[in-house]
Amino acid sequence: MIRILIVDDHPALRAGLTAVLRAEPGMVPLDAAASVHDLWPALHRTKPDVVVLDYHLPEHDGLVVCRRIKRELLAPAVLLYSAYADASLTIPALLAGVDGLVSKAAPANELYDAIRRVSRGERVLPPISRELLDQAGAKLSADDLPILGMTLDSTPLTEMAQTLGLEPTDIARRIDRMIKRLKVEIPVPRGAR
Repeated sequence: MIRILIVDDHPALRAGLTAVLRAEPGMVPLDAAASVHDLWPALHRTKPDVVVLDYHLPEHDGLVVCRRIKRELLAPAVLLYSAYADASLTIPALLAGVDGLVSKAAPANELYDAIRRVSRGERVLPPISRELLDQAGAKLSADDLPILGMTLDSTPLTEMAQTLGLEPTDIARRIDRMIKRLKVEIPVPRGAR
């Protein structure tokens, strides 16, 4: 059984996602959090295998939230679930430690497949084009490029720090800054939130 925690601020989406996941064999939605404030108690209480996390939460960025989740001792897989899931999110998502990225417009079978794959330790992200790499490189400092390259190669943080002669906390802070520089601005419809 794959144990799932849903984090989304829209009540109808939480309810619908809970219902479709409950109906899928092998998946158990444990809880649904409406905010980051609700996420932490639910995460520690339920200890899920996968967190299905909305990218755009009120007052919080899903990538920053993912970074915090991944600092947990027994961190679950994180599947970023967004209406704006496309290749432009891939590099910042990788830096944040996201395991998978799925559009809210995707068919249910695509979501089920992504949940199964990330629960097995696979990455489910769009391919990174040369154009996306060039765009990211243009926004980052020359000192950040080795970190980006090692992140794309799935190099552990401690190994990055050792290779670059830096402390792991320094690398972590630089990654946080890189995510901010590469953040994808999502248009919020007028009157929403």
